[in-house]
Amino acid sequence: MNRYFIDVSFNGTCYHGWQRQPNGLTVQEILEVNVSKLFRKTIRITGAGRTDAGVHARHYMAHFDADPEDLHLQSEWINTLNRMLPKDIVIHQVRKVNQEAHARFDALSRTYQYVILREKNPFKNEFAWYYWGPLDREAMNKAALLFLGKQDFTSFSKLHTKTKTNLCTVMEAHWDIREDCMVFTVRADRFLRNMVRAMVGTLVDVGRGKTSGEAIQRILQAKNRCEAGASVPAQGLFLSGIEYPKRYFLS
Repeated sequence: MNRYFIDVSFNGTCYHGWQRQPNGLTVQEILEVNVSKLFRKTIRITGAGRTDAGVHARHYMAHFDADPEDLHLQSEWINTLNRMLPKDIVIHQVRKVNQEAHARFDALSRTYQYVILREKNPFKNEFAWYYWGPLDREAMNKAALLFLGKQDFTSFSKLHTKTKTNLCTVMEAHWDIREDCMVFTVRADRFLRNMVRAMVGTLVDVGRGKTSGEAIQRILQAKNRCEAGASVPAQGLFLSGIEYPKRYFLS
């Protein structure tokens, strides 16, 4: 048996996130069912981590183990699987990795992007949050810098999670203008549940003048979810990339 990393994109609108759940359809379930059908054997797929219901992914990574002969014509295998999958999930690439490589535990960093639509557009509502009021992007960028470094993000985490620590190291956090949208990019070694959506909600409060940029430090120190802003809607959030040690990839 060899281990393979699989690069997946999905529109999360119709799914209850990545991870299998007893009460809702998930991306993991769809992939496992179709890959198992293709190989005519049960295949378990381990993802890089949870995503919330309605969240999208441009490049989500997962791993599975399979016999080499099952993937001897990789391009044909990928094309066949993509024809089997629903239109909102696509496989980009499958790469052989070291047997000990793990899609979740070996990630060096993850990058998320949140898209705020600044002009009403019926063709983008599924992939952005429309906010019509004025926003001070300069103030939001200054406040975003206060997230950088290794800090406790309890104030930006969903309550009652089972994580051992709420410490995260944020390496990048900034806002850009792209056509009729504002895009928040944040990269970190790990993320807590609901963390990015809470960060964006707090920065929007800064942009609309409801919260001062300096308040970010106070909110972080409070370690209290009630101190941060409301979570923004899921449809504007994308997992845009995950970085791994290059030595893990064999082909």
